[in-house]
Amino acid sequence: MTERAAVFATGEDAGLSGRIQRWLMTCDQVLGRVVGVVAAALVVAEILVLGLGVIARYGFSRPLSWSDELASALFLWLALLGAVLALRRGEHMRLAALVERLGAAGRRRAELVASGVVVLVVATLLFPACQYVWDQIPITSPALDISDAWRGAALPVALLLLLWTTATRLVLLLDVSEVVGATLGLVVLGGALWMLRPFILGLGNWNLLVFFVALLGSAVALGVPIAFGFAAATLAYLVLATDAPLSIVVSRIDEGASSLILLSVPLFIFLGALIEITGLARALVTFLSDLIGPLRGGLSYALLAAMYLVSGISGSKAADMAAVAPALFPAMRERGARSGDLVALLAASGAMSETIAPSLVLITIGSVCGVSIAALFTAGLVPALVCALALTGVAAWHARSLPRPGVARVALRELAASALWALPALALPVLIRTAVVRGVATATEVSTIGILYTLIAGLAIYRCLPVRRLPAILVETAALSGAILLIVGAATAMAWALTQSGFSRALAHFLATAPGGTRGFLLVSALAFAVLGSVLEGIPAIVLFGPLLFPVARQLGIPDVHYAMTVVVAMGLGLFAPPLGVGFYAACAIGKSPPEDAMRAVWPYLAALALALLSIVLVPWLSTGLL
Repeated sequence: MTERAAVFATGEDAGLSGRIQRWLMTCDQVLGRVVGVVAAALVVAEILVLGLGVIARYGFSRPLSWSDELASALFLWLALLGAVLALRRGEHMRLAALVERLGAAGRRRAELVASGVVVLVVATLLFPACQYVWDQIPITSPALDISDAWRGAALPVALLLLLWTTATRLVLLLDVSEVVGATLGLVVLGGALWMLRPFILGLGNWNLLVFFVALLGSAVALGVPIAFGFAAATLAYLVLATDAPLSIVVSRIDEGASSLILLSVPLFIFLGALIEITGLARALVTFLSDLIGPLRGGLSYALLAAMYLVSGISGSKAADMAAVAPALFPAMRERGARSGDLVALLAASGAMSETIAPSLVLITIGSVCGVSIAALFTAGLVPALVCALALTGVAAWHARSLPRPGVARVALRELAASALWALPALALPVLIRTAVVRGVATATEVSTIGILYTLIAGLAIYRCLPVRRLPAILVETAALSGAILLIVGAATAMAWALTQSGFSRALAHFLATAPGGTRGFLLVSALAFAVLGSVLEGIPAIVLFGPLLFPVARQLGIPDVHYAMTVVVAMGLGLFAPPLGVGFYAACAIGKSPPEDAMRAVWPYLAALALALLSIVLVPWLSTGLL
């Protein structure tokens, strides 16, 4: 914070500058509260609308014709207002590892450039978004009979809020000279690219390296939120290398961020939070601890089992780890385990559980790649089990050096009571997966069933539902959902640009003719997605490259679910692999361990996961055997 902003914050400056700053901050705070309240209300509205649709369809055999339309219209508003909240809270996905290595001055400059890119992207999209809404006015929804402009208006409104948020923070926290300098720098860069336009056009498809490697890579390395980095690279490509209108970017963001299949994203995130606060996660971890905790290394096995059972429901690996680790780490430390080893195991368990339904990565694959979600939910259990067994072997090897735990085995009667107490928690994952696989409900609808089940279990059985925490949880749900869905929308626009350039056809031809045939393609894909997973995380990597590579896999005769399991496990491996994997640093934060301690301990676990991945690649039955 600059000296000028610090003076303002303390109220010492009574001049005009201080009054203006105070007015800006007050307006910003009020606006933030309004956006938070509206976004939280939209989460509740989506739950109610979808819940009523499920009850009407399956309870009374009278489906509501308007429920999907209303849910879709509200969903776009939820996604974009959630993106605004995520920007305000600093929760957009970004690569921070490189920026953190810079000094204070370097981090400040990188943050300034990142904010400048956000302002530039938002300002560029604002007019095309208004045009898009104008074009939607004549279009009416069949059931509700209202103009689609009401839904599309979420785009310019959200862009205005994003512009206000970023610009206000620049004014409040930075000197005018810094803002002017960053602006001039971006203008010079844009002018240089425009002057080089004839040269860029002459490169043909090689110009993709300029926009989607050099420009995008620089933006990501400087800490620009991934969604805005995707959008910036796409806009630069369309302006400098094509004659395509920018309204295409707006329409693709709309299409990608508001797909009804992805409506399950905020609902599962909310469900994951409910599992934690209602006591279901605690009951499950307690039972596993009682069951296998007395064994040497038993709590390590309990951690793996808990992550296998509850992971994937919350939509956030950080939330999964945060629900399990605090219940087990204290006892594990008492038994002689080191913090670095615990965090390494936690990170590896997060990577292990990427294929466990209802993983949002699986839902995203089903949405953008045309793969059956029910098949993915079924197929993911065995690959995750293979990874879990590989990690169990490493944990057992580590446990040899630990002393025998001075903990008596739990009496059979107490164990039975613990199992009975954990039964509602154990039943929830089974309920969710069975409902989707058996076709009782879609992936979106089953999330509302899970929410209702968890609320009833929390109130009637565990007597734990802290109502005061619900508003904050609803806001957090909206923010995390917005961060994810804006990436999906921006990546959809970027994928369209890559497809129109002919890159997808060239890539498909290259990979289809690569040596090694089917296995060679799978191994190259696994390596590529491991790298992508460490840099982009699962959802943006899938949205961007899934539509390009899944058709190639089909041409080579690879089953969709086998290819999906290969890339998801590979991305999980990359996500939790240092030095770039952001999931690894999230595990360090949750386990309160320095990254350097965990980094030394995590490699045996990652090696075990790599062997498990190789098994999944070479043995298709591990992915398709349950289908």
